[in-house]
Amino acid sequence: MMKIYRYPEQKTWPDLVKRPVLKREEISELITQIFETVEKDGDKALIEFNKKFDKAATLEILVSEAEVENAENEVSEDLKKAIRQAEENISKFHAAQITETEKIESVKGVICWRENRAVEKVGIYIPGGTAPLFSTVLMLAVPANLAGCKEIILCTPPDSNGNINPAILFTAKLCGITKIFKTGGAQAIAAMTLGTESIPKVYKIFGPGNQFVVAAKEYAQRFGVAIDMPAGPSEVLVIADSKAVPEFCAADLLSQAEHGSDSQVVFITTDLEIFEKTIEEVEEQIKKLPRNEMAQQALNHSLFMVTQSIEEALEFSNLYAPEHLILALEDFEQYIPMISNAGSVFLGNYSCESAGDYASGTNHTLPTNAYAKNYSGVSLDSFVKKITFQHLSKEGLKNIGKTIELMAEAEGLIAHKNAVSIRLK
Repeated sequence: MMKIYRYPEQKTWPDLVKRPVLKREEISELITQIFETVEKDGDKALIEFNKKFDKAATLEILVSEAEVENAENEVSEDLKKAIRQAEENISKFHAAQITETEKIESVKGVICWRENRAVEKVGIYIPGGTAPLFSTVLMLAVPANLAGCKEIILCTPPDSNGNINPAILFTAKLCGITKIFKTGGAQAIAAMTLGTESIPKVYKIFGPGNQFVVAAKEYAQRFGVAIDMPAGPSEVLVIADSKAVPEFCAADLLSQAEHGSDSQVVFITTDLEIFEKTIEEVEEQIKKLPRNEMAQQALNHSLFMVTQSIEEALEFSNLYAPEHLILALEDFEQYIPMISNAGSVFLGNYSCESAGDYASGTNHTLPTNAYAKNYSGVSLDSFVKKITFQHLSKEGLKNIGKTIELMAEAEGLIAHKNAVSIRLK
């Protein structure tokens, strides 16, 4: 059952914020083996890994045009409409992040500015397995397209019949992705990192996944491939006051617990009645979930606690640095400035975390495992590089030349000084 704490002492907090993890050494050894096998055997290795890890027989890694076309017929019109509305909202939110180029004259005759350039080749990883996350296709492909990425490829694990979920294929087509590959897990990350006969190498890899996917993304950086962030198992932290609705709080907690057995949920309140009723609601609602066994496993290492104040709850939250933070508070506005570390924040009783997961417009690819302390969630900026430009006129160089010469000489870099001096003579 979940871990329950009433007014835990702050000295115990460092232990309470720890996430469940597998042994790092075991994961690292497996990741290394997978990368070596993919590098050596290419597509053949991916086909074998499909059999081994996903119990799937796949003759080809590339999804055919016919499969994409057929998938559209298998998705209901209602779901298509929902996906299109979500795509519109996500596009609207991310398009607003496009910035105008502004030229700055730092001193007369010296003009500096910065321009965006898209990451040319990006790889998107979409978890399939127990929950085919077609919503993540929207979260990654929409900003990639807005940024102007020239090549976007998608990898996702096949089911036991060797097929990709139709909703994933429909959403990929809607977003203009034409290269879709049947491979999942760490091997998919290896393929996008190293390249195979079918799968091209990319410059940056995006997408959430389990601890093996996260470890593979970290390993990929050794090969000069960038990643969005360490985005691993899902997590949510709910802070509730006496005006919170226990049914809502329980539903939000379970919405993350059902992601997987390694997910984690945290519930904090200042009200003992809300505390007890929320636990009762969790125990009642979980019985009706199709994925209740998985949700229960997640609850077994999750945390329910009572604190003396909302301020103390937020202090704990900032230490925990949750992927999702829900403030089920009547007067949430006054507490917003106190939030330092969180991937995405949901305010009030009706801002369910599911809204951000699907259709409000914000991105759901977020830092987990306390990485919200130093990472942002995916945005338009994730798909671009910032290149600085400068133009100095003769007058401009005169205006800063002496400064450059003095600084370069003080650092003992005389060639740097000469590059200025030769122009000023």
